[in-house]
Amino acid sequence: MPKSFSSLASWSLAAAAAAALLVGCSSEAKLAKDEVANSVAEKLAAQTGQPKPDVTCPEDLAGKVGTSLRCKLTATDGTSFGVTVKVTSVEGSTIHYDIKVDETAS
Repeated sequence: MPKSFSSLASWSLAAAAAAALLVGCSSEAKLAKDEVANSVAEKLAAQTGQPKPDVTCPEDLAGKVGTSLRCKLTATDGTSFGVTVKVTSVEGSTIHYDIKVDETAS
């Protein structure tokens, strides 16, 4: 039987997840908030082997190294966790970022 998606062990594994996405053409790389949320949810589901959680982000992610965005993850049991998305590098229109899920529920 799979562990609860909100299990701390699952989140610990997911905290190391990283993503790189291609973004639309513009002078400054930017990733739409819905694309960030979807990518974070997919990466966490893949890391934990659990269903894709509901993730929402308040704004687009600017493609500038060091930029952080705080998103909200709601697990299938209704538990909420904060998620930090931090840009680690930008190559042209590709934004690379790390994902870190808070260790405790919000």
